[in-house]
Amino acid sequence: MDITLEQTAEARLITLDERELVASATLRYAAADPLAVHVDFPPEASVDGEEVSWTFARSLLEEGLARPAGTGDVHLWPCGAARTVLELHAPAGMALLQFDTAALRRFLLRSYAVVAPGQEDVGAAVEQGLDALFGTV
Repeated sequence: MDITLEQTAEARLITLDERELVASATLRYAAADPLAVHVDFPPEASVDGEEVSWTFARSLLEEGLARPAGTGDVHLWPCGAARTVLELHAPAGMALLQFDTAALRRFLLRSYAVVAPGQEDVGAAVEQGLDALFGTV
């Protein structure tokens, strides 16, 4: 099954001086990579003018909609009933974004329609990761 779903979402980038800048994003889920979700930002939303894609566990998105979640480079948490915060850490700095919670939840539910939770083909995902890591060694 080679299904990929995409959903556009508006994010609010919170600046150091606490201003909110609108940034478009594309939420992406692929049945071929069933444990992950991707958030893609266009070039105009990045510091270096290049498209940026962040990948993290679908389970992290689910948990972050309900309570603070994440370690390392990606953190999510609810911000009131209507918004969810996504915090991204990279060598160049940190980005703090707010998304409409309903949009994230809709995307998550759509991903469950593609591959139900607990039905992910983990063996294929592990094989794909090992191939990416080791290539044809």
